[in-house]
Amino acid sequence: MGSSVFNIGVSGLAAAQAGLLTTGHNISNATTPGYNRQQTVQSTNTPQFTGAGYFGQGTNVVTVKRIYNQFLANQALTAQTRLSELNAYADQIRQIDGLLADSSTGLSSAFNEFFRGVHEVAANPSSIPARQSMLSMAQALVGRFQSVDGRLNEIRDGVDTQLASTVADINSYSTQIAALNQRIILAQAAGPTQPANDLLDQRDQLVAQLNQQVRVSTLTESDGSLSVFIGNGQAVVIGAQSYGLATMQSGEDASRMTVGITVPGGGSAALPEAMLSGGTLGGLLAFRRESLDTAQNALGRIAVGLAETFNAQHRLGQDLTGAIGGNFFAAPAPQVIYPNAPANGGNASIGVAVADADSLTASDYRLTADGGGNYTLTRLSDSATIFAASALPQTVEGLTISLAAGAANAGDTFLIQPTRSAAANIAVALTDARGVAAAAPIRTAASNANTGTGSVSAGSVNAPPPVNANLTQTVTITFDNPPTTFDVNGTGTGNPANVAFTAGGSISYNGWTIQISGTPAAGDVFTISANSAGVSDNRNALLLAGLQTGKTLAGGTASYQSAYAQIVSDVGNKTREIQVTATAQESVLKQAEDAQQSMSGVNLDEEAANLLRYQQAYQASGKMIEIASKLFDTLLSLGR
Repeated sequence: MGSSVFNIGVSGLAAAQAGLLTTGHNISNATTPGYNRQQTVQSTNTPQFTGAGYFGQGTNVVTVKRIYNQFLANQALTAQTRLSELNAYADQIRQIDGLLADSSTGLSSAFNEFFRGVHEVAANPSSIPARQSMLSMAQALVGRFQSVDGRLNEIRDGVDTQLASTVADINSYSTQIAALNQRIILAQAAGPTQPANDLLDQRDQLVAQLNQQVRVSTLTESDGSLSVFIGNGQAVVIGAQSYGLATMQSGEDASRMTVGITVPGGGSAALPEAMLSGGTLGGLLAFRRESLDTAQNALGRIAVGLAETFNAQHRLGQDLTGAIGGNFFAAPAPQVIYPNAPANGGNASIGVAVADADSLTASDYRLTADGGGNYTLTRLSDSATIFAASALPQTVEGLTISLAAGAANAGDTFLIQPTRSAAANIAVALTDARGVAAAAPIRTAASNANTGTGSVSAGSVNAPPPVNANLTQTVTITFDNPPTTFDVNGTGTGNPANVAFTAGGSISYNGWTIQISGTPAAGDVFTISANSAGVSDNRNALLLAGLQTGKTLAGGTASYQSAYAQIVSDVGNKTREIQVTATAQESVLKQAEDAQQSMSGVNLDEEAANLLRYQQAYQASGKMIEIASKLFDTLLSLGR
């Protein structure tokens, strides 16, 4: 029984000492990132049976556990990866917002200056300086398009650089987690029931850092190792083995960087962007997909719309030399990108042309062949099928898609980017100021011998160009008796007679349209002829100037400048949305971390109290040993 008193005292000393060690460890790691406070777990020793009952034999320290809650940890991880994604997105989209909204770098002022030049030509159509100024303003507008597009490409290159850096960080964290898995397996093999608390904390901290780069999920294995997955289940750590990511060219578009997983034996396989969500990586990919691509496509749509519609009106006019107007802008053509890995099995060449700039969207498209001469077109912005199992050519959403040459095998794909590079490729085609088609190519006149009150309008050239080959052929309209009908001569397609007349109604031949109002008399003659002396004619220049406010884009709902304003508004709204969401997410993360720390964090006041408690326990156990020693001395003295 005497030895039991000593043993109880010694066990108390050992337990108190373990408590002091654990408390000191907590205090010294109070500011260590990822540290979870630890706590000793004690149990009573097996009691000794006597006739008087069971007597206790002291205590023993079963283990040192870390105070850790998987649910709270997962909450913090989820909040953190979302915040990292939003912050990465916000950092990038702020650049576009500042670029497009800035009056010194955006397009609004350049549009105003260009159309100011057009109005000057309309006011002084015979002025060479005014025409030259218009060309200069056009060059400035084209330069602004190219400058904005160039800056967007710089942002795209910056995203690629950050993707490579983020992938390198992910690989580093994965390698370190795999190494810690190996150490934890060995450490816990030495004592299967004893957790390697500090190593577990280090591993969890690495998982949290990896989670800031890309959303992760984990699975604890029976040997204590942690399997780590990203996205929708792609493993990056299994046991002591890590599987690195790599940046690579997209198989669909060689100019686009994507992320892949390294495979055994070398090489890498691309991962779908949609599965790489959360964290900095997810934010960069989402920004590029949702905002950068859309903004650049929308900017290109304005460039295409400007070139196509301005050219169409310009080709209906007449320049200073008397020639029919040509293209004012060099209209950028849609791009067709052929896959590079794996390449198409067929040799089909796809042609894409703008059929109607008004109907263009800001989306890219994927054309897929079935091998039987039919194709399916998918709009990538919303994955909608535009046509399916249809033979080419097809005209949809402002584009005419045709098979230019060769034949496609089943599964062959073609990426169509109607407007992506348009802002970079738009140019001014006209170099001679005299080539500005300010005049209309026709003129109208009423015969001086007319006796009625009829008058003829100046006339307009019918769209679309190219104009009718007989446009400038002289045509006469002679009213019959009674003047309810008229005869036409010189149309180039016969001489219509007895045509019914409606005052103010449109009369169209040879690609022009006029109106005769009033009351013509029998025998009255009206002439439509070439505008042989039109140097001071501004009729087409006025129509060109009217394009500034004309609804020529987005299905007839937007002008050039309002379409650009819509881009600025969309980007601004998205920027604000991301910033507001990020601010809210910061609060969510703080609440999650506070909940986690309230359980797992080190409270120095509590640890100070524990120090006193374990100190007193140690002193009490020592006192017990002291008393047991005196009892032994007393027993020994009785035997003398």
